[in-house]
Amino acid sequence: MVKQPVSVNGVVRWKDVGLADQAKSEQKERKMVVLRHEIGDVLRDVRQRQGRTLREVSHSARVSLGYLSEVERGQKEASSELLSSICSALDVPLSSMLREVSDRVAVAEGVAVPDTVPQEFSQRYGRDLERDLNAELTNELSTGLLSGAR
Repeated sequence: MVKQPVSVNGVVRWKDVGLADQAKSEQKERKMVVLRHEIGDVLRDVRQRQGRTLREVSHSARVSLGYLSEVERGQKEASSELLSSICSALDVPLSSMLREVSDRVAVAEGVAVPDTVPQEFSQRYGRDLERDLNAELTNELSTGLLSGAR
């Protein structure tokens, strides 16, 4: 297998290329990703990491306990308004929850998710960010050194 860069929405990802027959058979063997299952898994994981019960979250989100349970089990498709309410109750940004769902779907699809900055962003802002961070670091170091010398 050979890895080849593939640009998706401005983000370069590495994809295995080669052995077309093997790739086709692997795609047939993969199960279909059901978005509501992934969303439910992420919501349940977040809630359990916080040590909270379904009852607490359903009360805060103003959603019935049974409905929230069905959403977490992937049995119900939650609206964007409902997801927003649940995320608010969990004190988690909707974007963070959706990003985690996206990462899980990408893994299920066999797409490598890079932990990098998109090329367009780094080209446009990279030099300025680097300069600003270096200036800030230098300032903090000099302030720390000066206060430590007293």
